[in-house]
Amino acid sequence: MKKELQSLGGETVYRQDYAPEALEAFTNKHPENDYWVRLNCPEFTALCPITGQPDFATIHIDYIPDVKMVESKSLKLYLFSFRTHGSFHEDCVNVIMKDLIRLMDPKYIEVKGIFTPRGGISICPYANYGRKGTKYEGLAEKRLFEQ
Repeated sequence: MKKELQSLGGETVYRQDYAPEALEAFTNKHPENDYWVRLNCPEFTALCPITGQPDFATIHIDYIPDVKMVESKSLKLYLFSFRTHGSFHEDCVNVIMKDLIRLMDPKYIEVKGIFTPRGGISICPYANYGRKGTKYEGLAEKRLFEQ
């Protein structure tokens, strides 16, 4: 596993720009099992692309892995790379999901952002994906409409 991972155990370098290349994956030891992996980042920050003001959120990532899984330190570094990146809330959630799909090709994934209110309104975007042509595609549709 050590060969697969560069960030874990090494010096922590925080990127000052959006850095999807910070993401690393490792091999799932139980790909035959369906199980949830839940990751929460209560200190997510991005910048409003119009005003440059910081937006704060808790990001929830839930997925059912297949062959690959995201390594948590690399995920932390990736999510921190949004701190100086200008993106609307909805864009952040969709970009995070798509980057994780490219990295892992999970059976199923969902990403939810619970952003703190600004101007009296909070925004909580949700995006999900289930592998096409499988039962996970149906799960994605069901969970999307349960939100």
